[in-house]
Parts: sequence; structure tokens; C-alpha cells
Amino acid sequence: MGIARENEIQDIVREILTDYDKDRAIDQRDVSTQVDEAAVVDVVHKLLRILFPGYYRKESYSPHDDERNLSFFIEEIEFQLTRQIAGVLRGLPAYERVDEPVVQREALRLTLTFLHRVPALRELVNTDLEAAFDGDPAAKSMEEIVLAYPGLLAITIYRIAHELFLLRVPLIPRMMTEYAHNRTGVDIHPGATIGRYFFIDHATGVVIGETSIIGERVKLYQGVTIGALSTRGGQKLKGVKRHPTIEDNVTIYSGASILGGETVIGRNSVIGGNSFITRPIKPNTRVSIKNQELQLDERDGENFCEHDMEPGAWFYTI
Repeated sequence: MGIARENEIQDIVREILTDYDKDRAIDQRDVSTQVDEAAVVDVVHKLLRILFPGYYRKESYSPHDDERNLSFFIEEIEFQLTRQIAGVLRGLPAYERVDEPVVQREALRLTLTFLHRVPALRELVNTDLEAAFDGDPAAKSMEEIVLAYPGLLAITIYRIAHELFLLRVPLIPRMMTEYAHNRTGVDIHPGATIGRYFFIDHATGVVIGETSIIGERVKLYQGVTIGALSTRGGQKLKGVKRHPTIEDNVTIYSGASILGGETVIGRNSVIGGNSFITRPIKPNTRVSIKNQELQLDERDGENFCEHDMEPGAWFYTI
């Protein structure tokens, strides 16, 4: 029984190895171009400590020695991020015949350029923190927002990823925002352009597409989609503006879907919940869905069966 089992396992191994040799997209096995997901997430965590130095401290770090703490974090980020960027660069056609020292130098240049942008990044994130505090009367403190609001976390990680996206770093920015998506339920493509004082209240089920442009002081609620009308064109649509533009001082309530690259929501507008918008909206416009008529059936509860209701009717317990 044991020998027969081992032989069958070996047969399975040979079958899968033969399948690996079909040279399909899923058969790529070059580990030199693979990104270490854990390392990318660790970089995000270290950057969060730099962006919010008073909130993400650990007991092992001196609270009174910012220079030593920063030196440690910057050196760790520089080492890890350079290594991951070098890996993804090796996978690009432009670097196929480039010597390894050249790849390493370019990866280091990109990493250091990104790190020089951290002060400007902190200024931007601070406006998002202020927007969250000013926009939510339930917030008791800034600390509560930093440590317990998924919206700010998703926006902050997006801001980190967006800077790398602007530097044309492949893959890693998307991995960062997907980590945020997994943690918060908010899916922001790193290519989206988002202005200052951005706030997502309740921050669940929000989707913001790659070519979206969002102005300053925009507030979204849960379940909002800022997406494309159709992606049936596939790769032919690469580089085409597929997602809407949201101008300054716009509020979009829960469940709204705003779709299409030619759709512009004018400044100072309010988009009501569950709205479905595929055309431009002029500035200073209030968009709302007319309330559905409620049908209340007050029959005796003991004899009532929800299957007796008309098709499509809502069942309410009053």
C-alpha cells in the first residue's frame, strides 16, 4: 500500500511538471522577478510609523529619539524597497539585457526619490486626517481616527502607492493598495488622482478606478463606486480615461455608482444614495432618487406568509 501510494504521488508530480512546460502565463517560475508580498507589507507598516510618528510606536523604540528611529526605518525601507523594485524591473522587457548593477542603481534611485517625497506625503495625509475629524461628529479624537478608521488607513496607503505609481514602479503600488483593500474593504487604484482633504466615511465597499480624478474636499460614504462604464475593450482601453472626474467640494452618499470617463460631477454637488450616474452633472446640483413607495400589509401575523406577497414587493416588519 505504501509503495503504491508513493508511486502514484511520483506520477502526479511528473504530470504537473510536464504541465509546467507548456509555457503559459501561469507557468512563470523565475523567482528573481518575484515580489515578496511580506516585504512590501512590512514597508507599508514602517512608512505608517514615519507618517504618524506619535501613533504607531513600539515599546522597543525610544519615544525621545526621533533621529535614531527614523534612521532605522529609512535604512530598512531603503534596503527592502530597493530589493523589491529591482525584482520587478528585471521582469520588464527594457531590462532584459541590462547588467545587474545597472538594475540595482535604478532601483535605488527610485527608492531614494520616493523617500525624499515623504515630507510632502505627510502634509497631504494630514489634510485627510483633518477632513475625517471635521467631517465626522462621532470622532472623539485624532487618535481614534488614525488607529480605528479604515477610511484613513485606505487613503494613506493609497497615497504611498500613488507616489510609487508616479515614479512608474511596476506592480508594487498595486500590491500596496490591494493590501489596503484586504484590510479595509476599500479598493483604490494607485493610479487614481485624489486631491487634499479626502474623506471616506464608514469606508466599506468603495471602489475608485485607475483614471479617476477627484478634487479637494470630497467626501464619500460606504458602497460608492467611481468606475468604468464597460471594459469589454480590454487592453485596447489601456491609457484611455475610463473613470469619472469628481470636482471640488462634492459629497457622494452610500451606494451611488458614478461611471464613465466623460462623466464629470460638478463642484459643490451632492449625489444622493443609490444614484446611478453616467452623464455629466452641472456644478451646485443635488441629485437624488425619488423615494420608493412602501407597501405595508397589515394582515394577521399568524396567517401571514411572505410568499403571498406580490413579486418584487418588499417585506417590512413594523
